[in-house]
Amino acid sequence: MRNRWGVLAILFIVRLTIAFQFQSVAAVAPLLQQTFGVGLADIGILIGLYFTPGVVLALPGGAIGRTLGDRPTTIAALLLMTAGSLVMATTDVWGWQLAGRLASGAGGVLLTVQLTKMAADWFAGKEIATAMAIFVNSWPAGVAISLLVLPVIGSAYGAGAVFLAAGTLTAMGIVLIALYQRPPGSAAKPVGSGRLDRLALLAVIVAGMIWGLYNVGFAMIFSFGPSLLAERGWSIAAAGSEISLVMWLSVISVPAGGYLADRFKRPLVLASAASLVVAGLLAWLTRSDAVITILVLIGLIGGHPAGPIMSLAARVLAPETRAIGMGVFYTLFYAAMMLGPAVAGRLAKSAGSAAVALDFGALTVLGCPPLMWLFERIVSVRDRRSQS
Repeated sequence: MRNRWGVLAILFIVRLTIAFQFQSVAAVAPLLQQTFGVGLADIGILIGLYFTPGVVLALPGGAIGRTLGDRPTTIAALLLMTAGSLVMATTDVWGWQLAGRLASGAGGVLLTVQLTKMAADWFAGKEIATAMAIFVNSWPAGVAISLLVLPVIGSAYGAGAVFLAAGTLTAMGIVLIALYQRPPGSAAKPVGSGRLDRLALLAVIVAGMIWGLYNVGFAMIFSFGPSLLAERGWSIAAAGSEISLVMWLSVISVPAGGYLADRFKRPLVLASAASLVVAGLLAWLTRSDAVITILVLIGLIGGHPAGPIMSLAARVLAPETRAIGMGVFYTLFYAAMMLGPAVAGRLAKSAGSAAVALDFGALTVLGCPPLMWLFERIVSVRDRRSQS
């Protein structure tokens, strides 16, 4: 397959398996609380554990991908994800649930870093914001599907069946990745130094912080949103269905944001404005009964920053530094996503309500616009130095 949009479709579907597996815990959180006798804080830890391996594996994951190549690395990652789901599906011991979640997360780290690098390989300099927006769209698509499907499976067959479904999907991803080919003219393994210059490294670090903070805020919706609605008397299935509105609408708003960013050449202005609106909507959600209206607005607006933010790292990474640079980017992302749900779960437990978790998410999203301004300043200085 030599058409870059066809390749992007493959990468989209394979990356969707990560979102589906990640959401397998949050989609049936109330059921897990009943089955294992755990509280919101424990659920928050289990959710966050998926991203824990990223803190230590994202950077070496980039080096692994550079050494082994794209396809072997992605297949190994999918096998690890499948094994983790099988462990969670076949045990009734909470400790083994934690172990399986960690194994799944480790595979998800390697897969995320490598797939992002592969997408950037095909689209660097060619509709990058649009392509990365579509690529990132696999996350809300996977979460939305899981919110509709997994609560039904869990209610009918139990939590084990939910994790088995997630493992089956990741196994199917192995078949798809066999169809992937590198861009024409590219080497099997990058040549040249993989070392980042100081300003490029700083820019990638800031970009990773932006992506991490924004995703923490967005994750609060589907991680603690079902529990918030359950507190208000909604059934598990109904809560999951309504929260999934955000994800389904994001399937439209994410590529729309990427297109607008490429079209008008002001990606961070768009991303900053949308971030401020999303923060306000998250705070409003916990204080209003207009749940569906707010969720629709979040879905229509919340996806706009994704493409512009994901294209930031590609602006300062050359082909030979792309694998390592994406490792740095995702190290920051995973650190935020590991700590975010755990902190939110603790806050929710202390307050006795999941609403506090969404307020916490609003604060993290508010931190993104200042960091976007900082990124632009770093890139501006780097560009001036390279021209002098």
